Amino acid sequence: MSRHLSMFIRLSATLGGLLVLSSPAWALYKVVGPDGRVTYTDRPPVDKPAISIKTNGSVVAADNLPFELKQVVSRYPVTLYSSSKCSPCDAGRQFLQTRGIPFVERTVQTPDDIKALQRLENNDQVPILKVGSKPLQGYSVSEWTSYLDAAGYPAKSALPANYRQPAATPLVPPAAASAPEVASPKVEPAPTAPTSAPGASPGFRF
Repeated sequence: MSRHLSMFIRLSATLGGLLVLSSPAWALYKVVGPDGRVTYTDRPPVDKPAISIKTNGSVVAADNLPFELKQVVSRYPVTLYSSSKCSPCDAGRQFLQTRGIPFVERTVQTPDDIKALQRLENNDQVPILKVGSKPLQGYSVSEWTSYLDAAGYPAKSALPANYRQPAATPLVPPAAASAPEVASPKVEPAPTAPTSAPGASPGFRF
């Protein structure tokens, strides 16, 4: 083997490794920074907590999916940000279900949800479809189809007959209900000292 060919092979392997490390498609861990920023990596960080992504980084169970679909879901998970009384959101959800796309739906209803969406996607308008790390603003059949095709999702549903789409959940979990208030015991006012003593000022209290 010539020296040039050997160098080319080593360079190709190095570049391939760098591409794998830099691509979120191969991420195995989800890291949430102190500022709430989410990043993905294929190596567990040693200086901050991380969530292991076993399937697609979400609550979608990919264990019972066909092998090819499972691979796509693990590399390019799909998330739909939606809200109630949103016709484009309803149309987008129906599109995903009809095509057989396993996805996670996050609802944006409260001011906290809106702030979180702005922080995560730099946008507060729904629907937003996120394919892998690519957010798509608004419902567009052609655009959504193009990105799902590019990710490798099948054109027709390959979901098993027993597959059930997970229920939509709020983007920001609601705060735990506060405990019922307990009535405070009535506190009697402190007694007033006698004021008959010579030289005592009127109204003087100990």
